Amino acid sequence: LEKMTDLVAVWEVALSDGVHKIEFEHGTTSGKRVVYVDGKEEIRREWMFKLVGKETFTVGATKTKAAINIDAVSGFAYEYTLEINGKSLKKYLENRLKTTNTWILNLGGTDYRIVLEKDTMDVWCNGEKMETAGEFVEDGTETHFTVADHSCCIKAVSSGKRKEGIIHTLIVDNREIPEAVE
Repeated sequence: LEKMTDLVAVWEVALSDGVHKIEFEHGTTSGKRVVYVDGKEEIRREWMFKLVGKETFTVGATKTKAAINIDAVSGFAYEYTLEINGKSLKKYLENRLKTTNTWILNLGGTDYRIVLEKDTMDVWCNGEKMETAGEFVEDGTETHFTVADHSCCIKAVSSGKRKEGIIHTLIVDNREIPEAVE
C-alpha cells in the first residue's frame, strides 16, 4: 500500500448511517487528486493540469452528496473545503443538529449509535435503517424498535414552547438515554 504522501485534508462527517472519514490527497507538482471515504479509494486522478477545482462523490449507505473544493489562496498555497449536500460542512452540521437526534449507548458490551431523522422519523442504528412501528399516545407519539433483543422507544412530546418544538426521548428497557453531542 503506497503511503499517503500528498494527504492535505481529513474530515470526519457524522451521517445517519455512521461517522465517515474523508481523506484527500492533492499532489501540487503532479496534479494528482485522490479521495478516500472510510479508507476506500473513491476517486483517483493523475496529471491534472488544473490544480484548482472540485471533486464530487457520495458518502455512506445513504449516498449523501459530497464535494471537495480546491481553491488557490496565494502562490502555491491551496485551501480545501468540504461540502455535504451543497452546504459547507459547518452549515450542514448546524442544520443536522436541528433535523436529527443522536444517542450513544452500550448494551451487553456493544456500543450502539442511534439516530432519529426528525423529518422522516427514520431511525438508524449502527448504519442500518431500523424497522419501526409508530403509534399515537395521549401526549404525543412513540416509535418502537428493537436493538439486540432490547425494546426501544423514541417518545415525541410537545415542549409546549414554540421555539423548542417537539422533544424526542429515547427509552431503552424503561430507562431514559441521554442525547449525545456529536
